[in-house]
Amino acid sequence: MSYIAERRLEEKERRRAEILDAAEAVTASVGWDAMTMDQVARKARLSRALVYVYFKDKTDLMFGIGERSLLTLRQYFADAVAKHTRGLDQLVAIGHAYVAYSREQPVYFDVTARCELISPDTSNPQPNEEACLIQGDCVRRLMQEALELGVRDGSIRPDVGDAKAVTVCLWGFTHGILQLSSTKEKLLAHDGLQQRQLLEQAMLMMTRSLMNPG
Repeated sequence: MSYIAERRLEEKERRRAEILDAAEAVTASVGWDAMTMDQVARKARLSRALVYVYFKDKTDLMFGIGERSLLTLRQYFADAVAKHTRGLDQLVAIGHAYVAYSREQPVYFDVTARCELISPDTSNPQPNEEACLIQGDCVRRLMQEALELGVRDGSIRPDVGDAKAVTVCLWGFTHGILQLSSTKEKLLAHDGLQQRQLLEQAMLMMTRSLMNPG
């Protein structure tokens, strides 16, 4: 690659990062639903037209943030896995890491949830959507590797089922509980439940369902 081409690529990546930074800041301030592309352009101090050069619409921008959010979640999971040697302990640590992520990265968690609601066209995804899909696969792969390790080391029951299917179930279960606990806090309180109590119960149920009774 020539020096000029390299500089142009660096400039393009910098502009893209500035737009994503601005979108995250605006979302943190007003929420995703209220955020507009005009607000992002003003925050990034760029023209509206230039923002659309990098992201064709708000959904495309969402996938751009989604890639970042899943990269961050992947690091949370990797750090959790690194602290344990048994597969079951790694999966439990991943669950706790996801709870921490939802609390410490509220914008990322919200965007991750929104990306999950869109059924992608895997045959012809757009670049930002494809990047988001790739990172989602990497996140779930960490979970699956911990599950498979647990079966091998005996900490997870051998009849747990197909590793990929179980991983998707665990992802859906954990993600759903986190969404429920964050969006239905008043309803939970009406039923005499606290958010922490629900999360602890969910983690206990997940652990018991995976644990090797032998």
